[in-house]
Formats: sequence, structure tokens, C-alpha cells
Amino acid sequence: MNAFTPNGPVSCRSVWISDVHLGSTHCKAEQLLELLGRIECQTLFLAGDIVDIWAMTKRVHWPESHTKVLRKLFEIAQGNTEVVYVPGNHDANFREFSGGKFDSIRVCESVIYETTAGKRMLVIHGDELDYAVRYSRLNRYIGDVAYELLMWVDRRVNKVRRMLGMRYWSLAKWVKVNVSQAENAIRAYQRAAVLLARDRGFDGIICGHLHYPLIQQFGDVTYCNDGDWVENCTALIEDHAGNFQLLNCADLEAPSPMQSFAKAA
Repeated sequence: MNAFTPNGPVSCRSVWISDVHLGSTHCKAEQLLELLGRIECQTLFLAGDIVDIWAMTKRVHWPESHTKVLRKLFEIAQGNTEVVYVPGNHDANFREFSGGKFDSIRVCESVIYETTAGKRMLVIHGDELDYAVRYSRLNRYIGDVAYELLMWVDRRVNKVRRMLGMRYWSLAKWVKVNVSQAENAIRAYQRAAVLLARDRGFDGIICGHLHYPLIQQFGDVTYCNDGDWVENCTALIEDHAGNFQLLNCADLEAPSPMQSFAKAA
């Protein structure tokens, strides 16, 4: 059973969002605001890269919609929802506040989450797993440049799609799925995440960082990646029955299939 109906509230036990990248031109703040305005949950996890400090050292892009996202997060935290913030690599400056609070938002390096079924899930941003994808400094630089170009093209393709009344389509996701080197890097990252959870005695792991939303069972470990609000506009939810689901912003507009993993954890 879905935790939401189109144009209605998103009612669930917990929500995970990450990789919003406020302060970056790539951020899809308007789409995120649509979700934040409709969620009804006990706990909202901000799993890193909410604010993109890296991007703002090069160029500050901060429209009113980015301010509205921050205001909405604090508004949610002041209500009946607990908001937990796990900083990522793009907002690593805030890791020094782990153990404290920003107003009503709790800041943690990582979180142990217990599901309805009693399974223990490790919640991290995920940059801790970058060692699994080994690149030279030159390759990382070339990758950054290529990514910026890819997202530039992505924005223009989707501008045309909006004019034609078509839904958002992620060019970056298409590249990740269809380019073998990118696919191999994603698989290596996922394997590292599963090994980390297993070695620490957890039943699963919830992370972001990769900008590749997925719910999948790897043997005895449940792997959940909540995606991002740059390429995919996705959130991870646990509904009141204990099912994990990936919610795409397009699902808020009209009925569409949703990835789910019933009783995964």
C-alpha cells in the first residue's frame, strides 16, 4: 500500500533525503518544497550534502527557493517531527557540531535506526565509502568537469521537456546506467556499503552520496540509497507497515510505479 496519494499528504513513519545541494545551480529546490509541504512522519533524516559549501566557494547561487527549503526544515523540526541531520562531504563543515543541535534539528555523524520489524540500519551520508572507487586526482578533476557539463545539458533538455508538457528525465542517471565505467563504480560502492553494514553487525545501511537511488537486498544486508535532489529528485520512506519505498517527485503528481521492497527491514 502506498504511503501517499497524488496531490495528497505523504504519510509514513520516516523519511530520508540527501544531496539537496542548496547553493548550487543544480539544486531542484522547488520539487523538494513540494514534498516537504506534504510529508507527515515521525522522523525526517537529512543524510548529508543539504547545503553545498563546495559549490558556494566557486559561485554562490542562492535563490529564494533555497531559503524556503531551510525555513521549511526548521518549521518541520519545531512541530511533531524529529529532524536528524547527518552532514556529508559537501557540508562537512557542520560535522564539528555533531552531538549538538541547530535550533530543533539534531546533528549526528551517523545514526542507528530501528525499523518497525526491529531491524537495525546504519544511517550515514556515504562519502566514507569513497575508498572503494579509486581514482587519481586528475581523473577526479576530469570527472568534475564532465559532471558540470552533463548537468548543464540536463537542465536544457528538461527545459524543453517542460515546454512540451513532459516529465522530468535525468540525463545523468541515464549515463550512470549505460556507461560501463560508471556502472562498475556504482557496484563497487554498493559492495563496500554492504560490507560495512555486515562488518558492524547491522541488518542494513541507508545512505546517499551516490546520486543513485536504490533499494536492494544483498544476502543478509538491505541496501538503501535515497538518491538526491539534483538528478533524480527522490526520497526514501518507511511506511507505517514497515516497507521501504523510493518516492520520486513525479509520483506526487500522478499515479506511477514506485520502487518498493516490502518488509525489507
